[in-house]
Amino acid sequence: MTARLSHLNDKGEARMVDISDKAVTARTAIAEGFVSMAPKTLDLILGGKAEKGDVLAASRIAGIMAAKRTAELIPLCHPLSLTQVTIAFEPSRDPPGLWIEAAAKVDAKTGVEMEALTAVSVACLTIYDMCKAVDRAMSFSGIRLVEKTGGRSGHFKR
Repeated sequence: MTARLSHLNDKGEARMVDISDKAVTARTAIAEGFVSMAPKTLDLILGGKAEKGDVLAASRIAGIMAAKRTAELIPLCHPLSLTQVTIAFEPSRDPPGLWIEAAAKVDAKTGVEMEALTAVSVACLTIYDMCKAVDRAMSFSGIRLVEKTGGRSGHFKR
């Protein structure tokens, strides 16, 4: 069986996939990413001492807002009426940084993987923005889908 990209028509032109015949099902997606930073930057964030304010609260809100606007950011994504988006943080001392997990839920005809990935990406960017004055060497890695449920393709777990 040859794999086929669903967002291209027979001429290789971009198209929005027709999901009108698909069933509405409960769908979830979890994505993660890591922001590497200097130990002092991690201490600043965890101690609530960042000059711009509560880094984790701002990052959480930014990630949730980004998930809700994914269809405006990513071409050909269907707009979804999300039922839940959560952002969680786990500090790491070795290597120093923050693990970020974004989870999204919806009852829809298409999945929420892009919403979870967008949420975690924007949460990472927000941490960078709020802390760049003290640590411009921060970097992101491991942004990926961890798990998804629902839909025709079924369950995926990394």
